[in-house]
Amino acid sequence: MNVERSNNDDAETKAQGGVQEDDNVEVTSGSPLPGVKPQQLDESMRIPKETIDILKDQVFAFDTFFVTSQEPYEGGVLFKGNLRGEAARSYEKISTRMKNIFGDQYKLFLLVNPEDDKPVAVVVPKTTLPPETTAVPEWFAAGAFGLVTLFTLLLRNVPALQSNLSSTFDNLNLLLDGLPGCFVIALLLGVHELGHIFVAKSTGVKLGVPFFVPSWQIGSFGAITRIKNIVPKREDLLKVAAAGPLAGFSLGFVLFLLGFILPPSDGIGVIVDASVFHESFLAGGVAKLLLGDVLKEGTPISVNPLVIWAWAGLLINAINSIPAGELDGGRISFAIWGRKASARFTAISIALLGFSSLFNDVAFYWVVLIFFLQRGPIAPLSEEITDPDNKYVALGVLVLILGLLVCLPYPFPFTYDSINTDFQ
Repeated sequence: MNVERSNNDDAETKAQGGVQEDDNVEVTSGSPLPGVKPQQLDESMRIPKETIDILKDQVFAFDTFFVTSQEPYEGGVLFKGNLRGEAARSYEKISTRMKNIFGDQYKLFLLVNPEDDKPVAVVVPKTTLPPETTAVPEWFAAGAFGLVTLFTLLLRNVPALQSNLSSTFDNLNLLLDGLPGCFVIALLLGVHELGHIFVAKSTGVKLGVPFFVPSWQIGSFGAITRIKNIVPKREDLLKVAAAGPLAGFSLGFVLFLLGFILPPSDGIGVIVDASVFHESFLAGGVAKLLLGDVLKEGTPISVNPLVIWAWAGLLINAINSIPAGELDGGRISFAIWGRKASARFTAISIALLGFSSLFNDVAFYWVVLIFFLQRGPIAPLSEEITDPDNKYVALGVLVLILGLLVCLPYPFPFTYDSINTDFQ
């Protein structure tokens, strides 16, 4: 007990005398606040020494976060020390004390230091953080992207034009044939985004304008949606990130099943080779379950076009569920397993997509999109230490598994005869 108390007293003495006043001190590598681009700093925006002393002596305390050292961080201060009790409760106590003394002048982050995986507290002036407003040009740009996406969705559902893109504007009337498929896929995209929006409102997360990304191959790659404010905790991020894919997968799967149950309206439907269902483990498994022996290798079959449209919607949801960068899957993996694990998932996903792009042009365009637009890092959360509730973790893992099942190929033959032949 005496040794421990002596060590604490020494640490406190060091903390009280350890204020660094040199503005030229370099911040250690491995930023605890990745993705934050501070505004241009001047001396009036930096935290003065007197304020740092108040933060250390009156805001942080033995019952929350015992400060052992501090160092300058951009316009703020990074405090190192020992976290006492639950991170969420300590964060609330520290935030309340800081607001009572300083009002809304400063922002607190309770994070994990990437250098040693220990908790750190970062306090920065709110004036150094990016604004939460949405610029007017964003709406115009998002609208333009949306119109182009509608066009590619229409084009994707008119095979006659896909083979000769140059004739599209000479045969605009043919685009009307793509309206039903465009409507179904756009509905799935809309439901996906509405899932994000509804849950974001309930958790206090502010979302930017969704930018729908057009694609010649599948109509659309989904939407890129920026988070405008600082997310309070990992559980909130998990809820928002998982809500979109869950909504899209749910409706898409229902429509996919209906496509097998309902007869084609024209009595013919779409003629496809059975081998096409090998492209997805989920689609192939459902097709084998519902069609049985009708599904034979090398045999063309007629299906309701709703099957193809819903499958495209499922694929778009699956692509957005890849655990990489700031995709829904990347945000889910970050929320469940933390920043370091999320970075590893991103690296692995980009590497696998890069390899897949040698054989699949969709993978090529998607890895380019992730690398240049969605690579991350994910902006810091107010409190990143507390793990999400297990029920939300289960939903997040479900999204990742569904995305994997849609993207992985179905490896088994569709007829028993071919299985027996393999063993002979």
